[in-house]
Amino acid sequence: MSEGDWAPAGLWLAVVASGLYHGMNPGMGWPLAVSAGLMERSARALLAALGPLAVGHFLAMLVVMLPFALLAALIEWQRQIQIGASLLLIMFGIFRLVNPRHPRALARIPPTQLGLWSFAVAVAHGAGFMLVPIYLGLCRTADLGSGHEAAGALISGNLAMALLVSLVHGAAMITAGGVFAWLVYYYLGLNFVSRSWFNLDVTWALSLVLVGAISLAFSFSG
Repeated sequence: MSEGDWAPAGLWLAVVASGLYHGMNPGMGWPLAVSAGLMERSARALLAALGPLAVGHFLAMLVVMLPFALLAALIEWQRQIQIGASLLLIMFGIFRLVNPRHPRALARIPPTQLGLWSFAVAVAHGAGFMLVPIYLGLCRTADLGSGHEAAGALISGNLAMALLVSLVHGAAMITAGGVFAWLVYYYLGLNFVSRSWFNLDVTWALSLVLVGAISLAFSFSG
């Protein structure tokens, strides 16, 4: 594999890794799937709950990336846009560190509306922002040499890339979350989560800052 092939491969790996990381986080909803299974005493209820959680997370990723998909068509400004996205991610991570409280609006969404809840939580926690620098990097590698293409073609390609990134990330997220939900439901029990899980609010905020800093470093080095 040539050096040029490693860049997109590494970015796609980051898309999958961030999806697995989001899926491991109980805040993204897999305990609700466990709860649904326990209340109905059915593994089918657990699996059924994973569907709306996956759809909500996927839509949250896509909605956050769509504005950047339109901006990324401006080839001559792609580096500046990626730097701006990295800084935005770092600032959001710092905000989550300083203000870790969850928005009150999330508590008003009934547990039966899992898709809406998953969408709102992913947006509120900045899950989509973590993907933006990675997505913009993929757009840059895909658009090399396409500076003379029509803007409409670039926008179409970037929108397709946003859809693909959201799908891959969402699949990785719900796979990881589903595995944890299944293990807790059948083997570990809810007490394991309350005893063993560390504070992911701080870890989540720090990861936003870290991803933004790495993307910023790559933007300047590139």
